[in-house]
Amino acid sequence: MGCCFNLLLVSIFFIIQYTTAQSIYRFHLCLGANSSSSTGTGNTFQTNLNHLITSLSSSASNNSITIRNGYYNTTAGQTPDTVYGSFQCRGDVSLDDCKTCVQMGAQDMNTNQRCPSYKQAIIWFNECMFRYSNQYYFSIMQEKPTVYFLSLNNVSNPVEFNQILGDLLRNLVTEALSNSSFATGDKNLTDSTKVYGFVQCSADISSGDCSRCLHRAIAEVPDCCSGKRAGKVITPSCILKFDLDPFFQSTTVSSRPSPRASPPPSTNAQKPNSKGNNSSKLAISIAVPSAILVLVAIAILFFCFWRKKKKAKKFVFVNDEVLTTESLQFNFGTVSTATDNFSEANKLGEGGFGSVYKGTLVDKQEIAVKRLSKNSGQGEQEFKNEVTLVAKLQHRNLVKLVGFSLAGEEKLLIYEYMPNGSLDQILFDSDKCTQLDWERRYRIIGGIARGLVYLHEESRLKIIHRDLKASNILLDKDMNPKIADFGMARLFVLEQTQDSTKRIVGTHGYMAPEYVMYGEYSVKSDVFSFGVLVLEILCGQRNSSFHKSDVARDLLSYAWRHWNNGSDIEILDPTLKDACSRSEVMMCIHVALLCVQENDADRPTMPTVVQMLNNSSVSASHDLPSSPAFFADGTRQITRHPDLNLVRNAEQGSLRNESISEVSTLSVNEISVTELYAR
Repeated sequence: MGCCFNLLLVSIFFIIQYTTAQSIYRFHLCLGANSSSSTGTGNTFQTNLNHLITSLSSSASNNSITIRNGYYNTTAGQTPDTVYGSFQCRGDVSLDDCKTCVQMGAQDMNTNQRCPSYKQAIIWFNECMFRYSNQYYFSIMQEKPTVYFLSLNNVSNPVEFNQILGDLLRNLVTEALSNSSFATGDKNLTDSTKVYGFVQCSADISSGDCSRCLHRAIAEVPDCCSGKRAGKVITPSCILKFDLDPFFQSTTVSSRPSPRASPPPSTNAQKPNSKGNNSSKLAISIAVPSAILVLVAIAILFFCFWRKKKKAKKFVFVNDEVLTTESLQFNFGTVSTATDNFSEANKLGEGGFGSVYKGTLVDKQEIAVKRLSKNSGQGEQEFKNEVTLVAKLQHRNLVKLVGFSLAGEEKLLIYEYMPNGSLDQILFDSDKCTQLDWERRYRIIGGIARGLVYLHEESRLKIIHRDLKASNILLDKDMNPKIADFGMARLFVLEQTQDSTKRIVGTHGYMAPEYVMYGEYSVKSDVFSFGVLVLEILCGQRNSSFHKSDVARDLLSYAWRHWNNGSDIEILDPTLKDACSRSEVMMCIHVALLCVQENDADRPTMPTVVQMLNNSSVSASHDLPSSPAFFADGTRQITRHPDLNLVRNAEQGSLRNESISEVSTLSVNEISVTELYAR
């Protein structure tokens, strides 16, 4: 029912965003300690809370009370049962609408106790927000928990849209800091399309705190709502929203008449009519949206029950409280049934962490299930915590982790299913490779690059993949690339630190020289792997396929030789030479050779790589690459540090004696690992 509830919340959000019914309840968060486990008397606290709600409601109808920028706070009771409370109205509504929302919201809170037994809560209505706590929070900026709402529909040009949206939101923050902590505006996307934006801070926090809160909320947009038509980020102290359709009202808080001002002259005959008109308008504004919501709720609940949806299979409403371990956990029997008891017929592949199976749930949703080996070294709770963390890493170029399952020593990871399998299965197949024309290959290179930028720079954690390769790039139904196996190091206990390790893990041919020789890794290690992968995509051959050829000893040597000879276009897959953009090919070769330079300091960062791929002038102005790192050129020895235990991927062939010394000590375990660090 959790998935159904989340879907219902999102549907309500987008259906009523144009209505004016101030009493419409949106959602709430129950925070803090349960009253049964905290100091104070539960009954006394609840009594004080009731008084507080009444006081907030009364303030909205009392003209002698100043409601500054739609905000008002008060307290009720004495220690240890003091209740602190406030309301904040949306900045684009009139003072009358603000007061109506507060009064109707207070009535709703008295009727429907949203967080029974909890001493902290935030409750959102259509035009206002209520908050209460047993702890003093006035004038204190709080950015957690964070709540996201997002549209299910994507924009046609996400890169351009995200840039324009970012500019709009930052401009609105500047405006809000000089305009009562609130601003609305729009920016042109095309001649006929605009994106509309809204930002607001709680009126009790300082302008500096407001700026920090809103900028941090903007930083969340790439994680939650990148490329979406509409989205919303809400924290206790600030809120931002954007949409391709206009949604805010023209009347703003700052333009409201002062509540202390004398009311305009009126006759006795006008007052009853005014009240009657307001009552009629209020009744209509409540009745119509409520009827729509009831019908929508019934339809969604019927849909959820009919399809027998399980929890946490699709996430459209995410926040630190809702995306819990429980919401991600699948029943083991359900997953076993979906994979036909992990039958060989459903087996998609096997790697160092375990086997992968295709599964189909009862609602026909297809999944990929990774059945982990039983030596992960993780306890059950630790494993659950790490899965929950990795599941929050979402990007259009990352494979989505949708859940997990535990049963004794069995640990399962459940991913979205990629119908076109892995890149290596198509790229290196003489028949299937024709499906990858130049346009698709160029799009795959760009998608992988953007996924790595997210892992390195934009996600909540700094992530080093450490085993980027063609078999870890999956393709969706439209051949869009998605990076797989990120975050795996958090699920397996390894002997390592942030910048070095005594256990080398990865795939021979993709590993950077400093990683192989000294166990040193960084984001530049992934950059090296990306460069090798780009060259493979360009020529349509594995790096290891040159091992015994007369052309070159490895792919890097082959590409470098042609680059120096001015014949670099010759490395391109023969099936592409008559149907490609020569300038794009040359630029990709340039980028790849920059990425595989031996000195990691000379390699570009992934954001720079994306800039070069998007702008040929940036690539042309970049320094020429130096010679790449050779693993098997027969001219030099790469001596591995004696303390290192190298773990290689057996699928890439055996390591050569002339390339790496002390081969007899190597393990042949296949493994794929990612590193994640808190920012």
